[in-house]
Amino acid sequence: MLENQRVILLVEDDPDHELLTVRALRKSNIVNEIKIARDGEEAIEALFSDGPNAVLPQVILLDLKLPKVDGLEVLRRIRESERTQMLPVVILTSSDEESDIVRSYKLGVNSYIRKPVNFTEFAEATRQLGMYWLVLNECPPNSN
Repeated sequence: MLENQRVILLVEDDPDHELLTVRALRKSNIVNEIKIARDGEEAIEALFSDGPNAVLPQVILLDLKLPKVDGLEVLRRIRESERTQMLPVVILTSSDEESDIVRSYKLGVNSYIRKPVNFTEFAEATRQLGMYWLVLNECPPNSN
């Protein structure tokens, strides 16, 4: 498994949202490597395989509405594994369903952020998210 604690794992199936998220992070001078998983299955593979695409990220930005395996199931698997259970996970989604928020927190999400519709607001939310999770937050020591 790749032990690069500075990697961001972005799990996003919408190419426009992926581009906006990456662009907003870069515009905020977040230069961390960003690995992309475009569905839940790719995210699970990246986190749990020992292959060349394996990653142990500093933070996971996880959409909920994903093909193959939904974001809540990805979160459940992250929290069940001793190797990944302490990784910071931020739900970054357009869902405003109260049940999604409740289920995310019950499964151990660190933060739930609704994607703003307006790009300027989205860029600002992403900047704040990056500053907090990548600069201010103290991650737990690697448990491997």
